[in-house]
Amino acid sequence: MLTTMLKAKLHRASVTHSELEYEGSCAIDGKLLEISGIREYEQIEIYNATNGERFRTYAIRAEDGSGIISVNGAAAHKANPGDVVIICAYVGLTQQELVNFKPKLVYLGENNQVTHTRNTIPVQAA
Repeated sequence: MLTTMLKAKLHRASVTHSELEYEGSCAIDGKLLEISGIREYEQIEIYNATNGERFRTYAIRAEDGSGIISVNGAAAHKANPGDVVIICAYVGLTQQELVNFKPKLVYLGENNQVTHTRNTIPVQAA
């Protein structure tokens, strides 16, 4: 049996481009892909904190160090430049793999620069 787990998250990325006529996908700064462990062509979920849209696409590589987060193709209707999004990738793990598994959580600030990383989310208090 596999359990679907959060593999990686780019938290509070700013959309830099929204390209309706570009081949569908989400272009992500190559350095952010490397830091997060999200692979090129991997399925991702995007949660738009600005407008509430949630959608699935796949990651493609943008220029390293560019800060680009470009929502392309039909998904361009769901995000505009300046929108704040959370980009997640998931993985199916066996019970054995779950024992030592930790996600890669990457937190972004201005110009999609990494502010810090974690592998746990703090417990939410009342």
